[in-house]
Amino acid sequence: MRAALALSLPASVGQIYGLLFASPEALSLDEICDLLKSSRGGTFQSIKWLRELGMIESVRIPGLRKGHFRAVLNLRKLAVTLLHRRVEPHVNNGNKYLRQLRKSIVANDDTVTAFQHARYEQMERWHRFLSDMLPLITAMAEKV
Repeated sequence: MRAALALSLPASVGQIYGLLFASPEALSLDEICDLLKSSRGGTFQSIKWLRELGMIESVRIPGLRKGHFRAVLNLRKLAVTLLHRRVEPHVNNGNKYLRQLRKSIVANDDTVTAFQHARYEQMERWHRFLSDMLPLITAMAEKV
């Protein structure tokens, strides 16, 4: 659960992943709800999110109609998926947001404007750094 919070994910997402990680068998939505004493709707949303992040996968169990889920244990796959789905979109949209921010800097007070420009330039440097580093970090994660 702490890892989920560190990644800015809801605690329920961490609880579900932790439960599936610790379970020797795949669990159904109802089993997860019962074990965590959680609502079906909230649990379903968390499962949907975990699947989209590539952190859990669906499992078909012969003879059972209900879908079951298990944790993905491949750290490389988890890291790459999180980078692509959670980090990359923010970095890719950074230029758009920086342009909007640049337009919003007000030129009526030289002290404030100088401060705003300095902060803008710092953000621009951070964005360039992240843009340059993300492909390297992703490539490293793919090879682990």
